[in-house]
Amino acid sequence: MASQTKIPSFYNGWLPSTKAVHKAFLKKLHGVAHGPHRARASHNPAVEKFAEAIKSSPIMVELFDNIFLQQAQIPELEHQPENLDMLLYMIDPIVISPPMFLTSVEDAGQPVGVPLYLLFDLLSNTSAGYDLFRMPAFNVALKELLDSWGAYLQTEDSNKTLNEGPDGWFSKAAITALEDLRGDFNSTYVVPNPNAENRGYMSWDAFFCRQVLKAARPVDAPDNQALIHNACESTVYNIARNVKLHDQFWLKTQAYSLYDMLNGAADNGKLAEQFVGGTVYQAFLSPVDYHRWHTPIDGTIEKIEVLPGTYYAALPDEGDPSLGDRAPSGALIRSQAWLTMSAARALFYIRAANPKIGLVCFIAVGMAEVSTCFVTSTVGKAVKTGDELGMFRFGGSSHALIFQEQANVQFFDNVVTDQHLKVNSIIAHV
Repeated sequence: MASQTKIPSFYNGWLPSTKAVHKAFLKKLHGVAHGPHRARASHNPAVEKFAEAIKSSPIMVELFDNIFLQQAQIPELEHQPENLDMLLYMIDPIVISPPMFLTSVEDAGQPVGVPLYLLFDLLSNTSAGYDLFRMPAFNVALKELLDSWGAYLQTEDSNKTLNEGPDGWFSKAAITALEDLRGDFNSTYVVPNPNAENRGYMSWDAFFCRQVLKAARPVDAPDNQALIHNACESTVYNIARNVKLHDQFWLKTQAYSLYDMLNGAADNGKLAEQFVGGTVYQAFLSPVDYHRWHTPIDGTIEKIEVLPGTYYAALPDEGDPSLGDRAPSGALIRSQAWLTMSAARALFYIRAANPKIGLVCFIAVGMAEVSTCFVTSTVGKAVKTGDELGMFRFGGSSHALIFQEQANVQFFDNVVTDQHLKVNSIIAHV
């Protein structure tokens, strides 16, 4: 087996763990698209509608042309889409298939839970991509495409990769990935039929939105209202204190700006002002994580807001040297703090039962094709720690908890960057 450089777990599940798997994915997809591209075959209807929206806008066409010119200067992986037409033909097979577990000759394999992201990854790390992927018209067209794929992923046909075959999510290698740090699959999640090859999940969406067993993820110390519990099964990304109402962001140090995070334009920043000087805790989900959100405290939901936003926009940068010759990859993952202000997201304002905590805001951030923030709770509801708030519809994503200055939140020693933490576990106290 050829020696492979493993990427940092910071990119956990978003980028393939080795270049071999990354290359194998792009090579296979490029090969599938090559024939239809050469024959100028018809696109999938959803892709055709997306293409029409792009090509009807001279600005978007020009930006795409510039993206591919700029991408050509990046010494990167082979089999990238070289122009807009090839990109569209590479999207075609993705949006009529469920994500799969991918293996290569050189590597044991890894789940590819966000395949569209791997197509847009390098495109986003260009100045033209930064301009295009933030355009409202582009994101409206893209959301229609993603919604079409999401509808397919709720059909019975979409469970065809839920099997024990080499590309299946219940193969030996895939189960190893699903259970790493998370526990035995059948003993951790609600499994409709443990004896079936697909575990009884009738669609890809059902598999990825699976529920967790309460016994597997109990609420630690539920009666201690001085404690903050983990809202999502996730890996710690960042903790920021003394957060400002307005702040600038830079490529290397992305400051949180409360006004932008909390849609301050809607109420002249009145809600955002209540968190000035407070603390932001942010963590991200891997595609193999549990994807439902739970309340971190006892309290009452005072407001819920679902905001549209970007899906693949990132802050262009010089890349990450630890990725080796894939250095420019992963700009979206390195842009997570900025995404709390720009990406599609859901905001929950929860008034804590403990007055020392005050008001808490939970933000579910939809990254890439994980664009649907599905709310299952309601405004005015009294919630207990561990109650479900909603879910991401398949894939991984990011989330943040914002605390007021008065709470003076103190995190426990295990809450450190790159540490994976289970949902409902204790992360902090006041």
